[in-house]
Amino acid sequence: QVQLVESGGGLVQAGGSLRLSCAASGRTDRRYVMGWFRQAPGKEREFVAAITWSGASTRYADSVKGRFTISRDNAKNTGYLQMTSLKPEDTAVYYCAARTALGTSTAGSEYSHWGQGTHVTVSS
Repeated sequence: QVQLVESGGGLVQAGGSLRLSCAASGRTDRRYVMGWFRQAPGKEREFVAAITWSGASTRYADSVKGRFTISRDNAKNTGYLQMTSLKPEDTAVYYCAARTALGTSTAGSEYSHWGQGTHVTVSS
């Protein structure tokens, strides 16, 4: 099993930037895919981005493409989500997730391990 802990959330003005981190521990020997999801109040959880073990393949939701960058440092067992040009619509609880399978799936049900979430609030 893998344990995930997100950090880096906070309050930022529109147009600003934040970098979220996802520290993995436990059984990190498996080459897991890491994904980021978010959930705004009153809305369904939505896919944000995903990255394979090597980083060779990444995937982004249309709503964040060009603004967010997903990356990972396997030596540190940490994944990152660099968010730039933030908009009020980006306000949500952000979760990192992992799946011990191939493919950058956009479906939350495909991810077996989840962090507790970190809040991101973007003010106008």
